[in-house]
This record gives sequence, structure tokens and C-alpha cells, in this order.
Amino acid sequence: MYYEGKTVGEFFVDLFVENEIIVELKSVENLSKAHEVQLVNYLNGMKKDIGLLINFGPSGVDVKRKYRQPRELK
Repeated sequence: MYYEGKTVGEFFVDLFVENEIIVELKSVENLSKAHEVQLVNYLNGMKKDIGLLINFGPSGVDVKRKYRQPRELK
């Protein structure tokens, strides 16, 4: 984990694909805002732009794509 260019701690992501995409896996009833915030914090800490939040819940698989910076609409 980096802050102002310095290493300040460490954490473990569930999957790290091609050194670019952070994948956070969950198995909960419903995804909450806290789960999304956790992923965005990982993106900021690792200075990566794209992450996937995947929940294997009771009603099926739910996938959310999150970005470190909000995407501009074209």
C-alpha cells in the first residue's frame, strides 16, 4: 500500500490479473457500498485503474466494475 509515494503497509487482494486488474471475490447475500469502497481503496493503494467486484451470492453471480477515477461519458 502506498501513500504519497511511500510504502505504508500491505494487504492481499483476492486476484491480480496481468498486473493490471484487481479482482475482489465475495460470497455474501448482497454487496454493500463498503465492498465497493474496499475495492476502490485497493485500486488507489496499488495505483491501478480497473477492478472487478464479484459476488457469488444465493441468487447467482453479480459482477461490478469499479474505476480508480470516474470514467467520462462519451
